[in-house]
Amino acid sequence: MADVETKEERMILVAVDGGEESMYALSWCLKNIISSNSNDTLLLLYSKPPRVVYSALDGTGYLFSSDVMATMERYSKELADSVMEKAKRVCRGYSEATKVETMVEHGDPRDVICEVAEKIKPQVLVMGSHGYGLIKRAFLGSVSNHCAQNVKCPVLIVKMPKH
Repeated sequence: MADVETKEERMILVAVDGGEESMYALSWCLKNIISSNSNDTLLLLYSKPPRVVYSALDGTGYLFSSDVMATMERYSKELADSVMEKAKRVCRGYSEATKVETMVEHGDPRDVICEVAEKIKPQVLVMGSHGYGLIKRAFLGSVSNHCAQNVKCPVLIVKMPKH
């Protein structure tokens, strides 16, 4: 009886946001981590920004009508759909054995990525880097740095080459 080679199943979490940096990280992952004979699942994660809540007590005096709120929610959904479609296009043409799944969550990307990584326990988390300098990073924060310090799986931060 011949030995049957079993392929190791891996879960690879890739955080995407529609920017060049995250799409570059995704394509880098596909070229360098995913092998043609792998049995991997690639989970593409997009975090919708938190919903902004305005009240009459916030000093502005503005309240959004239900029509405006519905329009904002529709735009948010269309943006998420667009980001995921773009990411799925990047994935086409790579290993057919790799399963590609998508997940869209609401919240601060730092928290969402860490929570999803904690829940699904991927073998690796792949993220792009905006390459902010020290000053910008101090003011804007770094999602990839936060995740690298707080998730329990290996984190691969892919930086785009300078053109």
